[in-house]
Amino acid sequence: MRRRCGFTLIELLVVIAIIAVLMAILMPALRRVKEQAHMIKCQANLKQWNLIVAMYTDENDGKLWNSDAGTPAYWWIRYLEPKYRSYKANKLWFCPSAKKPIIDETGQLIPNFNIFNAWGIYQRTSMRPGIAGSYGLNGYLLIPRTAQTYEGGVAVADGWKGVNVGSANEIPLFIEALRFDLWPLHTQGPANNEFEAWTGNNMARTCINRHQGHLNSSFVDFSTRKVGLKELWKLRWHKVFNVNGPWTLAGNVQPTSWPPWIRPFKDY
Repeated sequence: MRRRCGFTLIELLVVIAIIAVLMAILMPALRRVKEQAHMIKCQANLKQWNLIVAMYTDENDGKLWNSDAGTPAYWWIRYLEPKYRSYKANKLWFCPSAKKPIIDETGQLIPNFNIFNAWGIYQRTSMRPGIAGSYGLNGYLLIPRTAQTYEGGVAVADGWKGVNVGSANEIPLFIEALRFDLWPLHTQGPANNEFEAWTGNNMARTCINRHQGHLNSSFVDFSTRKVGLKELWKLRWHKVFNVNGPWTLAGNVQPTSWPPWIRPFKDY
């Protein structure tokens, strides 16, 4: 009697089916592990930025970097030391989930850019080789040199203008964003399109779903943590920011008020 060698077609199909089931089970777990690694690295970058800010403000009476005269605190990034400013020299600029700038080194906008791109590259002569990154600074911590209001109309008197302030653990310092400076208003909602890469809406520039309903932020007390997307409206961006405004539970926000992409995430 001849002994059978190899597998039958049915046996092979069963093995393939089992492998497919196992892959379907394992892939979400692997994605979660990868995402957790990105979150850890991203928070580590922000902790290093906290140290940079702490050293600078300690030597400058609690004040952050300068800004261009005649502007509502624009271009603070020009006043960073070159070793921190350069996107090539300082890898702390990039979250692992958003490392490719939306503008290449020739000044061309890349195709199909979205929230998983970094901002930049800007190549002003004074800032070569250029700036790019995944994080933005809370612009209300800056001091406009001549303007009376920040972008959006908030009075300079209502800005923090430095880090020596109360409730520092509620005030964002650096946060994941689509630009290097931010002036959110409590009346501004999220972008209608989840992957919108640029908008004039300052809150939408930071309300970006890079980490499964969260993003990373550092705070003026130099702590760092993940923040729920809808929690952004509960942070104290400036002195008169209404943390019980129309996009919060206390302000009676309705589920249908949110664009569909953000509705499933936790309310605050």
